[in-house]
Parts: sequence; structure tokens; C-alpha cells
Amino acid sequence: MANAKLAVVAMLVILLQASTLCAMAQHHDSGTPGVMTWNGYQRGEDDGPSECDGRYHSDRDMVAALSTRWYEGGRRCERMIRITSTQNGRTVEAKVVDECDSKQGCKDNIVVTSLAEWKALGLDVNVGEALVTWSDA
Repeated sequence: MANAKLAVVAMLVILLQASTLCAMAQHHDSGTPGVMTWNGYQRGEDDGPSECDGRYHSDRDMVAALSTRWYEGGRRCERMIRITSTQNGRTVEAKVVDECDSKQGCKDNIVVTSLAEWKALGLDVNVGEALVTWSDA
């Protein structure tokens, strides 16, 4: 009888841990709040080549840089993320190609995109910043 009770308790602990892990994994799936800014990724624009691939990218390319903690030391390089405007609900997907280095002044909640994302989301780039959510695609 005692063994059966221990087995039930052990199963409950395992189920509780599994549900906690699933909830944590869904954090990025439901969308992480952030602030979208823009940057030129072409040669001669704002910065040098992208950190992930060492290339420049057209302003028509759906590319993004993430703040240091979200960039995760390059783990998200070349991966797609989904960006959703909190203003109008429109969504785009972009490839992570760079880091917005929080140690060099970038805030820790930034998603830096090209002009292509702003246009696709129907946002005015002259505003400079837009509230978004983002998740791994």
C-alpha cells in the first residue's frame, strides 16, 4: 500500500514538472513583448556586416537583430522569428542575422528590423519605435 502511494506521488510530481516545463517553453510561442526599431542592413548604412553571416542585407530583406539576452550568444542566428504589431495585429517573419549588443547601449527589449518589416506591418518608420511581440517561428 505504501509503495502504491509513493508511486502515485511520484507520478504527480513528474506530471507537475512536465506541465511547468511546457508552460516555460510556450513563453516565446505566445509572444514576448518588445520594442521594434529599424536599422539599415545594406553596405554604407548604419553598421557593418551582420554578425551571423558576415553579409550585408537589402532593406527589402526580412531580417532582424535581437537584444543580447534574446540573441542568446548566437543561438538564434539564421532562425526565423515571428513579429506581431501590437498596434494592428499584423504579423511578419524575419531571419535573425545580428545582435543588438546590450553591453554597447542597446536596451534589453529591442527587436531591430529592416524597413521591409515596417512596411509589411503597415507601420510608419518615422515614429522610430513600435510595440511588438515576437516569438520563435
